[in-house]
Amino acid sequence: MNSIEIFQLALQLQKPWYVSDVGFKEMATGKQELHIEISYEKGFEFESAGKVHDTVPRTWRHLNFFEHECYVHCKVPRVKSVDGKVKTVSVPWARTGSGFTLLFEAFSMALIEREMPVNKAADLVKEYPQRLWNIFTYWIQIAYQEDDQSEVTQLGIDETSVRKGHDYVTVATDMSTRRVIHVTSGKDQSTIGKIKDHLLSKGVDPLSITDTCIDMSTGFIAGMQKYFPNTSVTFDRFHVVKLLQEAMNDVRKREVREHALLKGHKYTLLKSTHNLSIQQKQDREELIELLPTIGKAYRLKTLFQDFWDFDKKEDAAAFLAYWCDLVEEEGLFAFKKFTKTIKSHWSGIVNYIESQIANGIIEGINNKIQLAKRRARGYKNITNFINMIYFTAGKLKFNYPQYST
Repeated sequence: MNSIEIFQLALQLQKPWYVSDVGFKEMATGKQELHIEISYEKGFEFESAGKVHDTVPRTWRHLNFFEHECYVHCKVPRVKSVDGKVKTVSVPWARTGSGFTLLFEAFSMALIEREMPVNKAADLVKEYPQRLWNIFTYWIQIAYQEDDQSEVTQLGIDETSVRKGHDYVTVATDMSTRRVIHVTSGKDQSTIGKIKDHLLSKGVDPLSITDTCIDMSTGFIAGMQKYFPNTSVTFDRFHVVKLLQEAMNDVRKREVREHALLKGHKYTLLKSTHNLSIQQKQDREELIELLPTIGKAYRLKTLFQDFWDFDKKEDAAAFLAYWCDLVEEEGLFAFKKFTKTIKSHWSGIVNYIESQIANGIIEGINNKIQLAKRRARGYKNITNFINMIYFTAGKLKFNYPQYST
């Protein structure tokens, strides 16, 4: 078997295509490049309209042959249709408009699948990063357009920054399948409208969205009321607990001014018991016993956690009302401020008992997003960031050739 036959098999070419020439070329830099010429059988009719009208020379970057860059060349035929229009024939080894073979694109996507930053993958294959971003964007958009979202009924909505302190995007998650279904720039009321428009484009009636988990952002709340009037809103548990922790920490900050022994014990009072060392547990018990205000705050904080264990919405609401009354009796400013937030978002907090929408799904997806952001050291291009979110958390299905690295 000669070299031409080997490359014919490697490229998996079928009639009428065949490898007509293979050879190395030495460049001015001294490096050697492999060049493969592909031709087609003369007289072959590619379209029912007739024979080849003319040809257009094209070149594609292919997978390296050992350490040598490899390029595929072909004079691509053009066929004139019955209406006089000239159409370029599609070649089986590359997609229309690309300067790379499908196998090169598959290899590039495989590198990114293995959590390699795009810029690093571009350096590895010795290409400009933007060219790999173009490949990445193409396959993401194809998969995203073909993604079936018709069964979505529960949404989780959260925001994240593109870079630290920079622009934000709003991420919509299908809570049932635990995957991202849409990302849009911004974090205000209008982003909820964009999510609605996207779902409509996917054949999803906004009235079919029965439950949504969001944080207490006024923009998100107003957006849900306007664009998804039929949904039952649940404020995510993580956000509520975070506000409670902030209230506990505010009490500690006030007390530390008068009681120096509180210094260095922020997490002694904020962490869960199972995350504390034996010494930290002893220190916490001493602080609660010695400092009455800290003791009151910590008992209120601990008691609130019982709310999440109720099975019936009515019982949970009664407990929450009782807890708010206790806060009023204790008179702790930071906790009274927290109860105002509870009362102004009452239904969304109590809805958790029935919806049981776990914000852990949203947090898990957010962790994936943050990891991708850290690997890339932030994103200057917001479109690239959005596409990377789809890639890492969208569970999309791609139809490019699979390449095993």
